[in-house]
Amino acid sequence: MTATFSRRSALAAAAALPLAATARSASATTQTAPPRPAPAAYTRQFKLGDFTVTTLLDGSRPVGDAKAIFGGGASDDDFAATSAANFIPADMAQFFFTPTLVDTGQEKILFDTGLGKGGIQMALAEVGLTPQDIDVVVLTHMHPDHIGGLTTEGAETFSKARYVTGRLEYDFWSAQDKSGGIGALMAQKLTPFAEKLAFLEDGGSVASGISAAASFGHTPGHMGYLLDSGGQQLMLTADLANHYVWSFAHPDWEVKFDMNKEAATAARRATLDMLASTRTPMIGYHMPFPAAGYVETRGSGFRFVPVSYQMMG
Repeated sequence: MTATFSRRSALAAAAALPLAATARSASATTQTAPPRPAPAAYTRQFKLGDFTVTTLLDGSRPVGDAKAIFGGGASDDDFAATSAANFIPADMAQFFFTPTLVDTGQEKILFDTGLGKGGIQMALAEVGLTPQDIDVVVLTHMHPDHIGGLTTEGAETFSKARYVTGRLEYDFWSAQDKSGGIGALMAQKLTPFAEKLAFLEDGGSVASGISAAASFGHTPGHMGYLLDSGGQQLMLTADLANHYVWSFAHPDWEVKFDMNKEAATAARRATLDMLASTRTPMIGYHMPFPAAGYVETRGSGFRFVPVSYQMMG
């Protein structure tokens, strides 16, 4: 008897294989380890020494005209070729907005607050928390997608928290016109709680094992943060690199949102080189969720390598 296979039946058979394997090994698996919870929609947790690090997806949206945003100085052909080599369109980017929560065992420290559209509350709820459980809010810089969540319907979102940010960043924006733009947003979102605000310089400590790392250029006082616990390190890079392909493969391509493009380019190249040479994992605010990965040197640039099952608790 001869069996005839169509493409559809072959695909169906392939899809069934994991289910069959699961059925055969279910009894052995459950005897050796408890089942893990199903993947979460808005959060991803990692273990770093004694720290629990959770990325919180606040939102995501597509944005057009990608080359104008991420390809300053690139030719149309080079931008298209890099995009095609990485299986992404050259005319559109998907933006992700991902604050990070670090539980040190003593404090719950939130890095950036999102857009202010309610996404961060949904993400916190997924890990059994509310904004009132946050002890410290650290602001890497003052762009709207990082400080927008400081208030909700005009009220302080993280009412029990103290706030930390870079001195240079705060001084620059607080001196701007309050009638519009970021100056007005900061006056609305942060100035009313200024008595709860503490300032850091480069190398300053948020808490034991968490230190500021200057990466000026995206904004005048933009900061990353280095986490160090139990001999393990991880870098929160904030907006150092805004796209996981273009800003890594060609760190010298200018990004529209970088205020001082020369300084931002230098900071991006230096930090990515450090992360690659030390094999230190990173979390980038705009990387594809869950926003964590590693950096590999690739030619004259770099490659972002997303996490798979590293740092699982």
